[in-house]
Amino acid sequence: MNMATSKSSKTEQMIRVDHAGEHGAVSIYRGQLAVFGKADSKAQIAELVKHMAEQEQTHMDSFDKLILENNIRPTVLAPLWDAAGFTLGAVTALMGEKAAMACTAAVEEVIDTHYADQIEELERTGDETELCDMIKEFRADEAEHRHTAIEHGAEDMKGYEVLRSLIRFGCRSAIKISEKI
Repeated sequence: MNMATSKSSKTEQMIRVDHAGEHGAVSIYRGQLAVFGKADSKAQIAELVKHMAEQEQTHMDSFDKLILENNIRPTVLAPLWDAAGFTLGAVTALMGEKAAMACTAAVEEVIDTHYADQIEELERTGDETELCDMIKEFRADEAEHRHTAIEHGAEDMKGYEVLRSLIRFGCRSAIKISEKI
């Protein structure tokens, strides 16, 4: 993908925040795999998480490339988001499979809305069609992850609504902060 090297500040902001978000998603799954990957009894959930992590890695690699190609400053908070993501993934995995899936469902719910807003903006302006297509593709993966998480008991977790609210708040806050910093 070879996009123009001169990006509008809005497009740079989109790429910066999506880059940060995909790094965070990879970190969440790394945290979950650190817990599930060590237990033979968790092989099935570990394999499921590994599949989603691989898709997120592909997304992250694409945004890494855009950051470099277009000389866009990544968020300075990337190390914090990576640590927070890993911690969130590990803690929810330690709480159990349903909690890990609740984490995935909540994160992907926010990302779905976030990507939908970006797609709407890009389609409205008619600019950055390659970026728009890429975000549409990634949004479909995120929707698949959310659906998978719900199929695997996310909403059945005791305290789901509380955990969902906390995670959604954290994700929306990270998005807003990463747009600017």
